[in-house]
Amino acid sequence: MTTSSTSVLFGTIDEVGTALADGSITSLDLTRAVFDHIEAIEPDIHAFIRLNRSDALKTAEEADRRREANASLGLLDGIPISIKDQIITKGLETTAGSKILQGYIPPYDATVVQRLKAAGAIIIGKNNQDEFAMGSSTEYSAYGATSNPYDFSRVPGGSSGGSAAAVAAGAGFASLGTDTGGSIRQPAAFCGVVGVKPTYGRVSRFGSIAFASSLDQIGPITRNVRDAAHVLQVIGGPDPRDSTCRTVPMPDLLSDLEGGPKGLRIGLVKEAFEPDGLAPDIAERVLETANQLEAAGAELVKVSLPSLPHAIAAYYLTATAEASSNLARYDGVRYGQRANMGNARKVDLVDMYNQTRSEGFGPEVKRRILLGTYVLSAGYYDAFYVKAQRIRTLIGRDFQRAFEHCDALCLPTSPVAPFAQGERTSDPLQMYLADIYTIACNLARVCAVSVPAGLDAKGLPVGVQFICNHLQEPMLLRVARACEVQTGGYCPPAPVQGLVTEGP
Repeated sequence: MTTSSTSVLFGTIDEVGTALADGSITSLDLTRAVFDHIEAIEPDIHAFIRLNRSDALKTAEEADRRREANASLGLLDGIPISIKDQIITKGLETTAGSKILQGYIPPYDATVVQRLKAAGAIIIGKNNQDEFAMGSSTEYSAYGATSNPYDFSRVPGGSSGGSAAAVAAGAGFASLGTDTGGSIRQPAAFCGVVGVKPTYGRVSRFGSIAFASSLDQIGPITRNVRDAAHVLQVIGGPDPRDSTCRTVPMPDLLSDLEGGPKGLRIGLVKEAFEPDGLAPDIAERVLETANQLEAAGAELVKVSLPSLPHAIAAYYLTATAEASSNLARYDGVRYGQRANMGNARKVDLVDMYNQTRSEGFGPEVKRRILLGTYVLSAGYYDAFYVKAQRIRTLIGRDFQRAFEHCDALCLPTSPVAPFAQGERTSDPLQMYLADIYTIACNLARVCAVSVPAGLDAKGLPVGVQFICNHLQEPMLLRVARACEVQTGGYCPPAPVQGLVTEGP
């Protein structure tokens, strides 16, 4: 397989949509090429837990028949897309990266998957992830770690690392991830692609396996901002099956996408450039990007989020408490695998619970369950959980004050570049600090995006993050697109292209 014959795999949804429309490629050939490409690169990247080849090829044939009959369902019709394993897919094993759900075949699709299928998208497989979305490196999967397409010795970020790695590596044209504290944006930054965390309630969570219900959100990971707008347009909007889903219809995300930076007020967050852990070259790249926007017509405004330094503590109290509650259902009786208790005629229920959860959950999930149970226990609820909710309220107020002075906030997505595999697994605090710039957005329930901002001196991707107020996705994507025009956006990873050129 040559690089030229696979160049379409690194293209955009618009580009491949044009190729499908003019007949220069069929959806069936495209889907076969994607699976061949995955076969070549998976041994080095491991972006997927399972593939959906047979069903995907049938769906591709149906898309081609619709196109021949001039009955195409739209731009996503016949486009291969992957799904994070956190999101339910009918008839396709869904495990949330955990042993405790191994073998679970859902009888229904998540709302977002239903909407993608209704638009004709082809579901090619389930992406690897940190178990139950608890991690920042995709090293905490029960099915092995995922590697960064730009450097196989480094992590792709997490928890949606498999989704970001797949999109960056040409294994599908988009993926759906979930974002509880940065799990779309941080891996998007690490893998040089675009990741959107919509406003809480903008996209239905029905069919998304819960981690922290007041923080979780589904969003797209794509190669450019326009593709993100296309996917978000399809998956967003009201859903009566999700009581937290907003009833406000999704607006047209493409009408003002090319509005440019002129007249926009971009807020540089003072506290975002103060932490000692911020790598100098990342700070420099983010500020350079902001200056490029200013030169193109935007106004830079200095703003403050005083509560930002407290977001980590508030987040890890809130998220672990909710995780402890949500994951209590996996006890070997109602949900998930049950431990083999031998041939004993009488099994102690507590022993069965203990053994099932000990075998089924990985160490990071156990750590967070224990932290959350402690936080919610008598005598500590007021001291920790209630105080965290008060800080969460302050964070939300800080965002609202900042948005009085600007249209969007600008800050790094991550304080560091993609780090080496194994570098932080023995130090959970350092792993958690990788999310320092992303978690406040989830606590405030506003929308955010990570956009590629070039490569650092080692050739590793750098992401710049923009945050907008509630329900301001059109503005968010306009700012992101303006940034993309200045930075050049996605750049295909050379190591992956080298693999394909040399063959599997």
